[in-house]
This record gives sequence, structure tokens and C-alpha cells, in this order.
Amino acid sequence: MKRSKDSILQTSLHNFELTAKRLNLDEPIRQKLAEPREKIEININPTLPTGKVVNVKTFVVRHNDALGPAKGGVRMTQDVTLDDITGLAMEMTWKTSLIGVPFGGGKSGIRFDPASSSPGAKEVIIRSFTRGAIRHIGPEIYIPAPDMGTNEADMGHIRDCISYSEGTSITKGCFVTGKPVILGGILGRRQATGKGVVYTILAMCEKLGTDISKMRVAIQGFGNVGSAAAAELAKRQAKVLAIADLSGTIANPDGLDIEALLQHSQATGGVKGFKKATQLDKDSIFETDCDILIPAAAGSQITAENAEKINAGVIAEGANAPTTPQADEILNKRDILVIPDILCNAGGVFVSYLEYTQETQREQMTLDKVEQRLSKRMTQRFNEVYDFAAEKGITMREAAMDTAVSKVVEAVFTRGLLP
Repeated sequence: MKRSKDSILQTSLHNFELTAKRLNLDEPIRQKLAEPREKIEININPTLPTGKVVNVKTFVVRHNDALGPAKGGVRMTQDVTLDDITGLAMEMTWKTSLIGVPFGGGKSGIRFDPASSSPGAKEVIIRSFTRGAIRHIGPEIYIPAPDMGTNEADMGHIRDCISYSEGTSITKGCFVTGKPVILGGILGRRQATGKGVVYTILAMCEKLGTDISKMRVAIQGFGNVGSAAAAELAKRQAKVLAIADLSGTIANPDGLDIEALLQHSQATGGVKGFKKATQLDKDSIFETDCDILIPAAAGSQITAENAEKINAGVIAEGANAPTTPQADEILNKRDILVIPDILCNAGGVFVSYLEYTQETQREQMTLDKVEQRLSKRMTQRFNEVYDFAAEKGITMREAAMDTAVSKVVEAVFTRGLLP
């Protein structure tokens, strides 16, 4: 997906500054929350299986830990920046606060293109990053998880690298979430973010008195989030009209066969070429005539340039910071309901919390129990934010941010300002 000139950090800071004004925060606390607690740049120089030595920049950011240890994924892309990771860490602070788990916000980044390397080379990079960042990772410090460019296998390698360094068979506590189930992961974690998106949509349908089976949906992104959301929507008889990913955009006015598309995508690496669909221009996904648009790809995808062309009544933000501030203003003026990212895609971090408690207590949770708790929490938080927005006459993003930031501010003052 194309990269907007509006950065994730700019969007995160903009949304926070507006919230700080609405909450009338004093300047010292505003400055404290606007800046990360810690941001680190680590250079690693591993030798790849080919014998080539590479120089890779990596980043770890802990934004705030007033409510608990920093939580956030490891992003691996060829162009990730420290600013990106800082903005995403701030987003995680508000997300964990809003969804109600005892974590703060963190994030890490590895500037490397996993698509252009072998699995062996990627494992070398992941282990080298872990050794370099090991002082900054821990159950009470920062707990990584999968993010763009990383997966559960990578999290297993992080866990193994740490336990090997400590001379133990397993880590002493939960150092990383999103691991393979065989290594202490939790059932349903990979699908949790996408399913959480759908649970907020179901809660919205309940509020608006509409039937999910009558909803027409377009999805940007067909990775973990987009594919899981599409599968869950199809299971509930919603019509997924169009899907876009890096390979292209496809559409079918009668609804895409999601099960067949998943098989095609796994075999070919993308949605392009799917025979039961029409191939469209890459960015036409935003112009799809639909009821719900789910941006589930990268940040800063809905911009001032395309916000006027969006032909959906609801936007459910599956990605982190997919909407720029300028686009947000346009969408608000057009009365398009936006389910904000810190609420809509919080299912992943909620199930990460379940994995954290599961590993800490050395027990295992059934998939039914995970999904019951996820559905209940996402529905509860959606209803609280929706009702608060209606009561105050503000947008759902404003209501979500006001709620999340207020909790963090309360935690900061309750802990006390002295070291």
C-alpha cells in the first residue's frame, strides 16, 4: 500500500493534542504523555546463511508504563522508522488503556524486508535483534508480539533466544506473546485482531438496528487482520464485495468466495488473479459502493485525497492509524461513522493479555473460552464508547481517546510524580 506524507507519529500526536485540550490537561502532564518514556536505536550486524554480513537498524520504544509493562508488536519492514515506532507505541498506550488490560504502550521495529529473504535469514535477523534488545524485553518491562512483517514463528524464536541466553528450557514468565501454541501460545491469537474488528461491527449493527447479513463490505488488506475479518464476516452471511492487498484489487458484486480466496492467496501470495472476481485498479477499493469499509493494511491510507471518494457509511479501522487527521475531518463532515483503531483492532492485544496470564499461571485456555472473552470485552467496550460519544455529542474517536487518556492520567497521578 502506498505511503502517505502524513506519518503515524504525526497522526498520533495530533489526536493526543486534541484530546489534551478537551480534557484540559496541565502542560506538565501533557508533555509527559506526548513524549515516550524511552526510545532506543540498536544497530545489529548479523551474518546471514549466505555468508553476507548486513547492517540492520532496529528500534524499541516504551511510551508509557503507568498502567503496566509496555505491550506492542515487532514491525519488520524495509522502511520502518523510529518515528513510526514512536507513534505506534503511543497508540498502544491508549489501546491497552481503553480495552482494559494492565499494560502500557510499546513497539519495536526492524528495518529489513522479510519478503526478499529466506526463512533462515529472517530467523538470524530476529535472533540478532533479540540479543541486542534483551535488556529491554521482559514480563515487567516490554512484551513483544507479532506485527507487520512478523509472525508466530518469529515470536517462538524470540522466546527460544531468551531462554537459551538464560540457560533455561523456557522463559521465567511471559516475555513474548503471539507464540506458536506448542511453545506456550494461546489458541485463536492469530485471528484475534480480525475477529475483534467484526465483534465491534456486530455491536454497531446492534446499536443501529441493522442485520450483519445485509451488510456489504470492502476490505483493504488481506493479511492476518483482513483475512480473519473477511472469513468471520462471510461466516455471518455478510457480503464481502471487494478486497485489496499489495498484489492488486478484486471485486465481485455478488460477494467473494472467501474460503476459495484464502486458498488462492496462500498458493500465490496475494489476491491478484483470483478467477471468481474482476480485477480492478489498486486504489479503487476506497471508492467501492458498500456499507462498511475496513482499512486493515498500513497506516495513513485514508487521506485528504481519497476521503471524499469513500462510498461507505461506516469505516472500521482494522489497521493502526489508517486515517490521517485531514481525512478524519472530511469523514466527520460527511457523517461517516468511524470505529477508531484503538477500539476496533484491540482484539489482538486483549488476547495477548490472555496469553500473558495463561503463561504466567502455567495453564491453557480453550478456544471457546478465548473467543467468549474476546467477544464480551470488544462488545462491552464498543457500547461504552458509543454511548459516551452519543452523550457528549462527539465522535467515537474523540470518545475513545478521552476515555483512554483519562485512565492513563489517573494512573500517573495515583502512582505519584516522584521517582
